Amino acid sequence: MDTKKRSDCPISSSLDIWGDKWSLLIIRDLMFAKQCTYGDFLKSDEKIATNILASRLLMLETNGLISKQDHPESKAKVLYKLTQKGVDLLPVMIEINIWADKYFTLPLERKAMLVEVKKDKEAFIRNQTAALLKNG
Repeated sequence: MDTKKRSDCPISSSLDIWGDKWSLLIIRDLMFAKQCTYGDFLKSDEKIATNILASRLLMLETNGLISKQDHPESKAKVLYKLTQKGVDLLPVMIEINIWADKYFTLPLERKAMLVEVKKDKEAFIRNQTAALLKNG
């Protein structure tokens, strides 16, 4: 599943990989849960359809943002984790949260995270990146 670039614009090229409504939500779940099974994604509040989930997971894996690993407790399941390329979207996700905080009412746990971010954004990103990669 090769992603066809519409142009050489960096924003357009990036959106070709993760710019649909579902891909960033999958990345969000992996950033905050560290790892997920297929079933975990299906339990998210947004209620992703199974066919869309399967297609987005394949596209994100093909483009190197996520990887699949054997589940330690079940041969029938796989664990999805962010790769370095996926973890590198953390600053983008932080900025989306900061923007959303300005215009929407956020859940308390997200607000608490943003309090930490605002103390020292670079340190927060550094620490979260290390934590995400350590679990990989």
